[in-house]
Amino acid sequence: MTTDFFSMQPGETAAPLPPGPVLCTGTAAMRRIHRFFLWAYGEAPGLVRSVRAGDTARAAYVGEVLGNFDKVLHIHHEGEDLLMYPQLKERAPACALHVGLMLEQHRQVTQRLDAIGPVRLRWMETADEDTGAELAALYEDLSAILNVHLRREVTEVMPAVDRVLTEKEAAAVGQHGVKQFDKKFMVSYLGMVLATNPPADRAELFKEIPPPVRLAYRLVGRRLYRKQYSTLFPGRPVPETL
Repeated sequence: MTTDFFSMQPGETAAPLPPGPVLCTGTAAMRRIHRFFLWAYGEAPGLVRSVRAGDTARAAYVGEVLGNFDKVLHIHHEGEDLLMYPQLKERAPACALHVGLMLEQHRQVTQRLDAIGPVRLRWMETADEDTGAELAALYEDLSAILNVHLRREVTEVMPAVDRVLTEKEAAAVGQHGVKQFDKKFMVSYLGMVLATNPPADRAELFKEIPPPVRLAYRLVGRRLYRKQYSTLFPGRPVPETL
């Protein structure tokens, strides 16, 4: 039997559950976006290494995609820092230690994204072999941290969040910063999120998306997603989506 990635490891303890009913489905939503990040940063080092030295056209393309991933990750954490963790700490003071741990892990992720940015931009211009090796190593380091943080946030903190945030507040966390992205990127990004989740989660996620976005995805996004995946991973079958 395959163990669910989102399982607590020995020595880890969930935050104390506040009294009262479950108010939102934040845990389910967090699992879905975290599966995308796990996939994206698991692939990032190999994508960098797939670029031949001097191939600036592919370096520019891969670097742009990875830069978008980095921006999504940064804004995702920014939304939690502004709209989730202060509320959890205020409404469930017993969770303060866990809030502090998550915020420290966010700080570590931000530190690594800040280090990645200039290296990625330099590599996009030169496709230099040594710079590429440095960039791949930086993404490996970030991926290792995310593999801990993305699991622990879901298993230790989100059950408490589900009892203190309303559905409207939880939705605001997920929608934070969406307007900062190009609409074409967002509908192709939706394809990646759908593809990195199991079928039942895909269906639930798609139902929660506003009808105009669903239409845009069907008309444009699905094709953009397939084209981007095929360009990033030539020869690989494109994973199924909706």
